[in-house]
Amino acid sequence: MSLEKSEKFIIHSPTRSQGRSFDRRDDVFEKRVLAGGQAVMYRGNCLDIIPTLPKGSIDAVITDPPYSSGGMMRGDRTGSTRSKYQSSGKLITEHASFSGDNLDQRSYLEWARMWLSLALYVTKPGGVAITFSDWRQLPTATDALQVAGWVWRGIVPWDKINARPMPNRFRAQCEFAPWASNGPRDFTREGATYHPGVLSECPPYNAKRQHSTQKPVGIMETLCKIVVEGETVLDPFSGSGTTGVACLRTGRRFIGMELDPGNFEIACKRIEEK
Repeated sequence: MSLEKSEKFIIHSPTRSQGRSFDRRDDVFEKRVLAGGQAVMYRGNCLDIIPTLPKGSIDAVITDPPYSSGGMMRGDRTGSTRSKYQSSGKLITEHASFSGDNLDQRSYLEWARMWLSLALYVTKPGGVAITFSDWRQLPTATDALQVAGWVWRGIVPWDKINARPMPNRFRAQCEFAPWASNGPRDFTREGATYHPGVLSECPPYNAKRQHSTQKPVGIMETLCKIVVEGETVLDPFSGSGTTGVACLRTGRRFIGMELDPGNFEIACKRIEEK
């Protein structure tokens, strides 16, 4: 993996001084410039890093944040992500657990409001936010978008096709991508593109995943087309870097953030290899 630039920064976070930082580990974040300058990855807490970006520098925020879900009761939600999302069948690859997925409902709403408010500030007027959710957290996810100041535009369902059969009940076959804009958005510009209202693609099979909740690259490529080629997409929860891969494959620029050092390295590698 060739890295054009790697830097470390010492920061003084306003979220820490106000006692509201979630999952903090230290005051250092790392920045790597990748793919000939078309992508940048930051290792650290997005609540600390997003405020370092220039106001209005982002065209779209497209991300798959931790859902703090995976169960009906509080005890279910506070389990490890490995137990919540890799509990069925025999595992071929056991993925590492990730943090930030154990908040109760009120804490999740406040945490989502915090990062969405920061993301709104760095997104240009008319820019877009798309953030994934499962069915349990969908009401909270749409509330958080609006509380943070975004204009809610709708929900794009993702049909996972091969969801696990569930006896005497309906399959949990869809996840959802609520989307919103930073104020009014011009939908009448020339050269309009038409985007699907439902996405359909199987999740990556376990043997091909590098993250337990990894999204298909094809799904993220479709979402990235909400902005035109050459524009910049921000993913504050990059995981294994799928959004970054999708951006580069479709001619968009990418800024990603990832708290976990292992996932950060995986994301950087995948983006370079795209």
